[in-house]
Amino acid sequence: MITLKEVRKNPFVLEFINQTEKTLKIQNYTDHGIGHADLVATRAKVLAKELNLSKTEQELAAIAGFCHDFANFLSRSQHNYLGALTFQQIFANDFAPKELALIMQAIAHHDKYEMEFVSPIAAIVVIADKSDVRRSRVTIKDRKSIENDIHNRVNFAVKSGRLGMDKKKKLISLSLKIDTNFVPVIEYFEIFTERMMFCRKAAKFLGYKFGLVINNFKLL
Repeated sequence: MITLKEVRKNPFVLEFINQTEKTLKIQNYTDHGIGHADLVATRAKVLAKELNLSKTEQELAAIAGFCHDFANFLSRSQHNYLGALTFQQIFANDFAPKELALIMQAIAHHDKYEMEFVSPIAAIVVIADKSDVRRSRVTIKDRKSIENDIHNRVNFAVKSGRLGMDKKKKLISLSLKIDTNFVPVIEYFEIFTERMMFCRKAAKFLGYKFGLVINNFKLL
C-alpha cells in the first residue's frame, strides 16, 4: 500500500486538484484546492488515530480525505462518484482490493447524506470535510461579492475554528468564533444545518456525539 505522502506527489492527483480549484473559483465557490485537501487529510488522520484505528486505517482515512474533492473539475453534482472512480483508475495497482474499496467508498460517501455508514473511514472523512469552515476558504477578494453570497459570507465571518474530541464524554465538537457584526449566527444555520446533521450521523456511527459551539454557546 502506498502512503498519503506518495499520493500527494502524484501528478494526476495534483493536477486534478489544481483544475478543481480553478473550476470552482471561477464560480465563486469556497476553497476546494490543496489547502482544503490538506486540512481534511490532516483532520481525518488525527480523528482516526484518536479513535484507535490501525495505522493502515489512519493512512486510508488521510488519503481519502486528501482526494475526496479532486473530481469537481468534471462535475460538481457528481464529483463524489466521479472522484471514487477516478481514484480507482489512478491507483488500482497500489492498494489491496479492500483498501481500495474503503477509500473509494469514503470519497463517494462524503457528499451523499442519505447513504448509511458501513465504514469508520467514510464517517471520519465526512466530519473532517464538513468541519472545514474558515475565513481563508473564501477565494474572492471583493467585499461586496463576499457579502452577496451566503456561503462566502458565512465562511468569511469565521475568525477561528477547532475540531476537538473528548474521549471521556464521547464527544466530537466543532468550536467556532464568528464575527456576528458581519453575519448573524442564524445565517450559519441556513447553509450548514444539513452538514452538521451529517456530522452528527457520522459521529453516532463512530460511537460519539457531535457538538457545535459558536462563540462559546453550545448550539448542537
